[in-house]
Amino acid sequence: MANKTVTTLGVAAALAGAMTMAATFSAQAAGKEKCWGVAKAGQNDCANAAGTHSCAGQSTVDYHGGDWKLVDAGTCAELGGQLTSFEGVNADVKS
Repeated sequence: MANKTVTTLGVAAALAGAMTMAATFSAQAAGKEKCWGVAKAGQNDCANAAGTHSCAGQSTVDYHGGDWKLVDAGTCAELGGQLTSFEGVNADVKS
């Protein structure tokens, strides 16, 4: 019975991950892009680059270069962010 429970939990986790990926790809296909270094603490979208958290809303530092938000395509630079992750905190973000 324990193996069946572990298998069920594994399948549930895999489905949840796939749904998150699908939502991200769907948003990107809808004219969005990942913008790194513009998320306030607790307002990031999904996992960070370092792998220290794996879900939206788990960032603990404002404008950290390892956390991202989906923004309208072409607006990341205007916000002061970058299209790739970077180390440290973004001092260039425009609130």
